[in-house]
Amino acid sequence: MEGSAVLSRSVAAGVRRGPVRAPFVQRYWAFLSYSHADASEAERLHRALERFRVPKALVGRRAERFLVPARLIPIFRDRSELAAADDLSEEIEQALECSRHLIVLCSPAAAKSRWVDEEIRTFKRLRPDGEVLAVIVAGEPWASRLADRAADECFPPAMREQFDEEGEPTGEAAEPIAVDLRPGGDGRARGLLKLVAGMLDLRLDELVRRDEVHRHRRMVGISAASIAGMLAATGLAVSSVQARDEARHQRREAEGLIGFMLGDLRDRLEPIGKLEALDVVGVRALEYYEEQDKRSLTDEGLAQRARALTMMGDIAQRRADLDGALRRYREAGATTLELLRRHPDDARRLYDHSQNLFYIGSIAWQRGRIAEAASAWREYKRMTERMIALAPANREYLMEGIYADHNLGVLLLQAHERYSEAGRLFAGTLPPLERLIALEPQNRDYQKQRLESLAYLADAQAGAGRLREAVRTRERMIGLAGRAMAAFPDDMEFRLKRLAGEPALARLHLTTGQAESASVHAHTGVKLAKQLLATDPANSQWSERAARAYFVAAEVQLSHDQLAAAAGSAQAGCGIVDRLIARDSTVVGWSETLRRQCLLARARLALAGGAPGDALTQADEAVANAEASRHNTLRGQADLARARLLAGDALQMLSRGQEAALAWQTALENWRAEAATSPDDLALRSLLLSRVGQTGEAQRIAARLGGLGYQHPLYAKFMQQGG
Repeated sequence: MEGSAVLSRSVAAGVRRGPVRAPFVQRYWAFLSYSHADASEAERLHRALERFRVPKALVGRRAERFLVPARLIPIFRDRSELAAADDLSEEIEQALECSRHLIVLCSPAAAKSRWVDEEIRTFKRLRPDGEVLAVIVAGEPWASRLADRAADECFPPAMREQFDEEGEPTGEAAEPIAVDLRPGGDGRARGLLKLVAGMLDLRLDELVRRDEVHRHRRMVGISAASIAGMLAATGLAVSSVQARDEARHQRREAEGLIGFMLGDLRDRLEPIGKLEALDVVGVRALEYYEEQDKRSLTDEGLAQRARALTMMGDIAQRRADLDGALRRYREAGATTLELLRRHPDDARRLYDHSQNLFYIGSIAWQRGRIAEAASAWREYKRMTERMIALAPANREYLMEGIYADHNLGVLLLQAHERYSEAGRLFAGTLPPLERLIALEPQNRDYQKQRLESLAYLADAQAGAGRLREAVRTRERMIGLAGRAMAAFPDDMEFRLKRLAGEPALARLHLTTGQAESASVHAHTGVKLAKQLLATDPANSQWSERAARAYFVAAEVQLSHDQLAAAAGSAQAGCGIVDRLIARDSTVVGWSETLRRQCLLARARLALAGGAPGDALTQADEAVANAEASRHNTLRGQADLARARLLAGDALQMLSRGQEAALAWQTALENWRAEAATSPDDLALRSLLLSRVGQTGEAQRIAARLGGLGYQHPLYAKFMQQGG
């Protein structure tokens, strides 16, 4: 075998169950198993593998059980005997036993093929330590788990089942990792590299890099020789043509590498959570395109430049540079819109443009421009519907449809407090997510979105007064987040999801009278906040979540009369908010929502500590913040009423009764009764009513809250003060 060296493997001394196996002797690098229906695909892959030349810099490297060869030859491919046979021939079994890998072309035809399944079982029996490599050419993996999609299954039964060390089936489900040669998957070029990397125990990025260098040098050599010969025959004119062709080739090579950087490499770096790592990828890609004449770029070159801009915008947005982010999104959006105009029925062009629409809408949302966000997200939703209609089996596009419904649910929930409608949208995203997770249990994006849907569903349930359901939903969300953190310990996004969930559950437990459980979850939230901030303090998304965790901790500690601890938590949260506002004061969630949470927490603490003067100062500042807001949301109106309640209580403690009554009455008059629909808002309204002497109505609301299970200890204390 050219370029290969098979290393002997030592076997640990001791008693082994089962037959003693002869040492493995390699004759083939792989056995190619396929259905007759996929014969042309098998021939194409067989030819590509045997023609593939491993980059010289990698040849001879020691892998665990072999030295990296220069060529992957031979590859066994022979199905001529099987159609008329009852069992696998002796030749086939010997070939399987002497093959280092089994490559299975996966398709619905392969999944139904008796011989493909038998070859997998025989290989696992004869070579229990060998590797089975799945290559998808048609169909969908794990579709058999869904009754209405079983015919689309591409994995043969033996591939979906685990086998033990003796090559016997265990009955447990296997989780094969597959290469997808289809255009919507890895594609042929990258798919081949992934397959070779798996066969040679190499990292994909290393093989890609070496392969690019190897091919570049080879083509330079070929071009040089061609130019020399042609110069002798036709003169210098031909050299310019060759140089032009070489430039085009180098551009294709460079753009292929950039595609890898913006695709697979980004997917590997993003879970780490370090923005600097992603920054390098985006900057290098943009540097390349800045050196190019944009008029000469192909459509795919323009699309990749737009993707680099979108990624750089995302990084800038996470760093709280919203102006820089918006600039990049708009520049990328201008390109993706033009490409969509050229190719209106291309689902990938729809996908690329929809990403920029989403991000532009998200910046409008952060700045409180609700109508702009709604317009962008509705257009985003229309685009997802078009791309799904064009490619209904594409899971990436199906996820975009789920994201679109989720965004519209957030609008209904947070901008309009239409809890029931929002809840239906969030609940509606869960069944398709569960189906996708059943097909790809290890897909992190599906799991992350399920956590998001559950989190917002819990908020919608709580806002609608379904507190017990909200607790169960939050508990499920946190349980799933904990399991995901254990399965993917290096993926910081799962920690972020749990950081959002723990304080929310703490507050739900506090609201329903489970004070001790509230303390546990509040403490866990603060612990996660510290961990994430230590990892990357520049990440504004993490900082915002951390601030909210500290404010919930302060609320829980105050309900336990732990004033010093509550003051420390509030101070930590307020410090984070101050730093966020210093970075960008146009973000409404920071300069208004979080700022008011800080001021209201300080006011409550001052009242509890017997410092009504300090409480009045903080409450008045919260009133001013809410009145100055250009975004008259229902949440802002409730914050204004809450600030006036606390201001009135402080004035009452200062023996300024008439001013206190005016503050309470103003809060009631300026806050429409119909706006108070959530349990927290109903509790606030009943407190205000009790302050102005409308005790009958206040008690009726209190009774209604009791029926919902609302037992917030601070609400009870404030009601006693009012009485």
